[in-house]
Amino acid sequence: MKKPIAIVTGAAKGIGNAICKRLINDDYFIVAVDLDPNPEALANELSAGTCQYEMVNISNENQVKELFARIINAHGYISAVVNNAGIIRDNMIWNMSVDDFDAVINVNLKGTWLMCREAAIAMKRQNSGRIVNIASRAWLGNRGQSNYSASKAGVVALTRVLALELGKYNVSVNAVAPGLIDTPLTQKLEKEVLQQLINAQPSKSMGKPSDVANAVSFLVSDNTGFITGQTIYVDGGKSIGANV
Repeated sequence: MKKPIAIVTGAAKGIGNAICKRLINDDYFIVAVDLDPNPEALANELSAGTCQYEMVNISNENQVKELFARIINAHGYISAVVNNAGIIRDNMIWNMSVDDFDAVINVNLKGTWLMCREAAIAMKRQNSGRIVNIASRAWLGNRGQSNYSASKAGVVALTRVLALELGKYNVSVNAVAPGLIDTPLTQKLEKEVLQQLINAQPSKSMGKPSDVANAVSFLVSDNTGFITGQTIYVDGGKSIGANV
C-alpha cells in the first residue's frame, strides 16, 4: 500500500501545525506549506522523514502550479489537500482600507481557490481524493470582519460548488468551520476581550487546535466518501446562535 500524501497550507503553527501532526499520526506523508522561513514547530516531523516543507505563497498562481507539479513528479499522486492558510485584517468597515480588504480576500479566498483548482485537476485525473477547506464560524457574520467573513463565506460556497463538480470523480470536498480556538493569535488578545469571547460561548471555553485537526482527520479518511459539500462546525456551539 502506498503511503497517502496530504498537502496542508498554513502549516507552520496553530491549527495548521495540529493538522499536520494529526495526519502524520494517521500515517500520511505531509507536504507542509507556509511562508514561515523557520518553521520550528515542524522540526521534529521534518527530521523524522514524515513531512517536507514547501515555502509557497498560495495567492501566487505560478507558485501554486509549481508546487503541485513538484509533488506529482515526486510522488505521482495526491491523496488529500487541506486549505488552512488564512490572514485577518480586522476593522469596522468605515475604517477598513481597500488594501486590507484585498489582502484578506487574496489569501483566504483566491489562495484557497488556486489550491483547489490544482487539486481538482490532479484528483479528477486520478479519480480519487479529499479536499478539506478550513472556513470559519465567522462566515455567519462578525462585527469588524467584513473582509474576513466575506472571504470565509466564499470558501463555504466554493466547497459546495466543488462537491458538485467533483462528486462523480470520487473526490469529496468539505469544509471545517472553527470558532474560538486557543492559538497564538487568540492569545494576543487583551485578557478582558478574550474572556468576553469565552463567556459568549455556550461551552464557556475555547477549543484546541487538535479539535479542528480531529475533524479534518475524519473528513480525509476512507470512511467518509459519501460525505461531501458539508460544513462541520468546531465551535463549542456558537454557530447555533446562542449568546448566553
